[in-house]
Amino acid sequence: MLINCVAYENGTKLADLSVEQISDYLMRPGCFVWVALRDSSDDELVAMQREFGLHDLAVEDARHGHQRPKIEEYGDMIFAVIHTVEFSPTDELQVGEVSIFVGPNFVLSVRNRSHQGFLGVRARAEREPHLLRHGSAFVFYALMDAVVDRYFPVIDALETDLEAIEGQIFERGTARANVQSLYDLKRKIGTLKHVVAPLMESASKLTFGRVPAVCADSRDYFRDVYDHLVRINTTLDAVRDTIGTAIQVNLSMVTIEESEVTKRLAAWAGLFAVATAFAGIWGMNFKSMPELQWEYGYPVALAVIAGTCAELYRRFKRAGWL
Repeated sequence: MLINCVAYENGTKLADLSVEQISDYLMRPGCFVWVALRDSSDDELVAMQREFGLHDLAVEDARHGHQRPKIEEYGDMIFAVIHTVEFSPTDELQVGEVSIFVGPNFVLSVRNRSHQGFLGVRARAEREPHLLRHGSAFVFYALMDAVVDRYFPVIDALETDLEAIEGQIFERGTARANVQSLYDLKRKIGTLKHVVAPLMESASKLTFGRVPAVCADSRDYFRDVYDHLVRINTTLDAVRDTIGTAIQVNLSMVTIEESEVTKRLAAWAGLFAVATAFAGIWGMNFKSMPELQWEYGYPVALAVIAGTCAELYRRFKRAGWL
């Protein structure tokens, strides 16, 4: 589905184009074309490949999707894959994909499995003609920056969830639910990590060392994106470590609770064991037992059993076992 197809010259919008007009504007000096597709069909990709001269391997990756975040060079063209992250109605993380083709005089973005649009990015770029004069490289930066900035609210939401779980770790009866929530949170952090880490590694190619020619004049902007990715990656590592610590604390609380139950059971078992021992001794029917014919034997036996159990109860209570 074609979202936009616009030609720009010297930072100013020239016209909205049809696909058939693209080649005419590509030949104009100082002009570049910005095309946005969503969930594109094979026919649309073939048409774009014909208009922009895209590499077969890059087009194949864009067609099949499910690629690892990356930035690759094909001659004077750059092909980038960036993942989008958003929450589903069931609070699960949905990972979409944006394939971006960048040439000296064109930018083509292909968005798949994502509801996050880039109309705001286009409006921002058109409001800053002095930056849009940098051409396709600035558009590439603006698209990357928009995707990366959308990671921050997701991380903030996950950190809020973690704080809520930490606040109830020491509440009785929440251990099982806490462990399930922490592992679910850890899985989401892992999903984000798989999105951010490869992109950070790839973005360094646009900032350090030999920068692709199409982006050479905009490396300062890409450094800003790289710094954001480093910050996000560091935050994810910190959150993941905190989750690991929270899981250990939660499991320790489970062990402590089980130990408390075990101590209570052992204390009550000790009380009944003492009573059972006395009853077993005096319950033996030997003829020569001295207490057997004693008038006060029964009440004395009960008093001894009750007194011993009371003393044990007092000691267990003082020790915190009951």
